[in-house]
Amino acid sequence: MHAFKKIAITGKPQDAGTLETVLHIAGHLLKRGMEVALDSAIVGNAPTPSGSRCLDSPALVEGTDLVISVGGDGTLLHTARLVVDHGIPLLGVNRGRLGFLVDLPPYDFDGLDAVLGGDFIEEDRILLRAEIHRQGKVLVSSLALNDVVLYKWNTARLIEFRTYIDGSLLTPHRADGIIIATPTGSTAYALATGGPIVHPAVDAITLVPVCPHTLSNRPLVISADSLIEVEVPDDYIQRVGVSCDGQSDMGLQPGSRLRIRRHDHRVRLIHPPHYRYFDILRAKLRWGDTNTH
Repeated sequence: MHAFKKIAITGKPQDAGTLETVLHIAGHLLKRGMEVALDSAIVGNAPTPSGSRCLDSPALVEGTDLVISVGGDGTLLHTARLVVDHGIPLLGVNRGRLGFLVDLPPYDFDGLDAVLGGDFIEEDRILLRAEIHRQGKVLVSSLALNDVVLYKWNTARLIEFRTYIDGSLLTPHRADGIIIATPTGSTAYALATGGPIVHPAVDAITLVPVCPHTLSNRPLVISADSLIEVEVPDDYIQRVGVSCDGQSDMGLQPGSRLRIRRHDHRVRLIHPPHYRYFDILRAKLRWGDTNTH
């Protein structure tokens, strides 16, 4: 299996614990003879191990064999959008809370060494590409590893919108919004709103309405090859937002259309050799946990 030699490390900015872990990992990699590049946005003015380089995000991943993301799931979501079009594998080190996507504990150097030596599980995950179209032009676009969410912007009222799948009307909605989720995102916001858990190997997209006025409006699982389009009425006056992974926000105006489809490239997630998807579900969702405290 492939052994990694050139490593880039990024993480959650302005977090002392993350910085400490980044520097410890960098020192460990340098002792193993690796080439190490650190995200300058994370390191700032802190002293770095001798032999490492500090680079800005665009240059950080160029010519890199592996990117290590230190933080929580949110940090890895951001990093995934950075690396996906470069085809660079991505490994998560957990400094967050739940950690569905970040596998390694902060100082599990045995697990890290196993991965660096080529003993790992690689898993490809789909992303969604969201675009706002108006009069035949793309106004703005963004990628999402978890989900694209249409939501009401600073209002206590339901929003009205129509959803189309491959050009056919699904239904007019009156709801707080709708979540369009990948299998990766099926254990995130979509799960909290009643959506199903979808195994990452399934090529599917899930549509989950948020607090629909029509109670029979249930989650729907469709092919990942589908084109999803959402529009608000032309005379609509409420402000409607679109969020990608809860990190990139866009606005959907009357006369514009949100178009969502699978991105052309998949992100390559690297897991330690002991990784098992259903073990993660049991642990993170506390299935079978008899502790009631």
